Amino acid sequence: MKLRFLGAAGTVTGSSFLIETGFTRVMVDCGMFQGTRALRERNYQKFSVDPGSVDHILLTHAHIDHSGLIPKFIKNGFNGKIFATSATVDLCAVMLPDSGYIQEMEVERLNRKNRRADRPLVLPIYTADEARDSLRKFHRVSYGETFSLTPEIQVRFINAGHILGSSILEIWVREGAKQTKLVFSGDLGSRGKPFVEDPSMVAEADYVFMESTYGARLHADTSNRMEMFHQVIWETYRKGGNLIIPAFAVERTQDLLYDINQLVREGSFPPMDVYIDSPMAIAATEVFKMHQECFDDETKKVMCRRENPFDMPNLKYSRTTEESVALNNLKGGAVILSASGMCDAGRIKHHLRHNLWRPESTILFVGYQVPGSKGSLLLEGAKFIRIYGEDVKVRADIRKIDGYSAHADQKDLLDWLGGFTPTPGNVFLVHGEPDAAGTLAGLIKERFGVNPTIPQWLETFDITPGIVFTDEQVLQTHAGVAAKLQKLLEKGQGQGDYSAIMRQLNDLNGLLEKMS
Repeated sequence: MKLRFLGAAGTVTGSSFLIETGFTRVMVDCGMFQGTRALRERNYQKFSVDPGSVDHILLTHAHIDHSGLIPKFIKNGFNGKIFATSATVDLCAVMLPDSGYIQEMEVERLNRKNRRADRPLVLPIYTADEARDSLRKFHRVSYGETFSLTPEIQVRFINAGHILGSSILEIWVREGAKQTKLVFSGDLGSRGKPFVEDPSMVAEADYVFMESTYGARLHADTSNRMEMFHQVIWETYRKGGNLIIPAFAVERTQDLLYDINQLVREGSFPPMDVYIDSPMAIAATEVFKMHQECFDDETKKVMCRRENPFDMPNLKYSRTTEESVALNNLKGGAVILSASGMCDAGRIKHHLRHNLWRPESTILFVGYQVPGSKGSLLLEGAKFIRIYGEDVKVRADIRKIDGYSAHADQKDLLDWLGGFTPTPGNVFLVHGEPDAAGTLAGLIKERFGVNPTIPQWLETFDITPGIVFTDEQVLQTHAGVAAKLQKLLEKGQGQGDYSAIMRQLNDLNGLLEKMS
């Protein structure tokens, strides 16, 4: 069995891992690269694996850096099934078309410049319609349900505590007489977050592929998160400006509404209107309402008391473009939550253009900013930000609250790995910048005596060496395959159904020729 790191290796985004057995190719995630131009350009490149050769995709959760290239993968020949939790499927139904729409808008804007400059026109990676069409490939699974993906592969999704529907993947692969267990952490959540349960612990694994986004950091004390949020809100209100929050549409927006609702109930919120100005965030909030079975006990109690954070009197939803544009006329007294969370796309760019230059306004960041993103540049103290070809002076207050992170921090990651008994001898660190992964690797070696591997982009590992078969086992396997093929031929199976079989037989034939 081989594991190839097609993304999230040496960087946080672009999650994609290819598992190759003797009979099957399975991909874990198919995410979009985000951040610097060099990373984003990978999204336009040809896939390093033929999409038509992949049998299935297992999706850990709906965030675009995990799911965002699925429509392109299908567009380029993938014809298998995509397995994900029900909440993840419904969130992808919101997020993928929105991703396609943003690409269409950005390309349209770029092509206007290209036409004027007599440069070649470009195409979006995929359109909103192509994204919607991709949803027919999705199949829903439940937490804790072990199912057979193929005769030699079993899979179980368990809660990762990151966002609604997010999952840790347990994968059992049988090769001959040997069974190997792989565990993909996906993105792990921090403990005690609103809405979602804490991450599940896993007891055993042969190989662990663990995220390391915050491997070099500890989150600030979240016990004062509400106090800090309360302070920023009132500071902005007293200045007379707007509070602009670049919020990820899924999870972060809903967490903020949860806390605003608590302040409103306590009588601690100023007379300000709260606007969700993101069609995707609005649609994602509707998905949250649909999947209250995923809520933790604390949130269920809040909902039972009829204190619904999604239905506050001062909460307004800006669904249309006209409603969004109207917000640009607000000089103060508004809290505007808008996507994207890293300020690189969507309506948030308009709100930054109209508020960054105003000292009475505040820009509040509540999540991780990929290096090179506009959000990262603002936090680093940029004096100007270029938005839609215009340099905008930064005069607004730039603030950050770490307590809203949806990711496990260094302590959470080490504690999660400590739940294995014994600690797996093979740990791969992914979803992290080099410094974060390197720091976490050192701590894992110090605490558990295990030296983790930090893979490079497109690196391949043989993760089950040394499997030995007897001559009798080889001959029995050959006879079994021949018998099954005979049955298929007798049934008159369609030509399209043989592609995967022929691919594997050709690979086997090539291997045997090398050995002979």
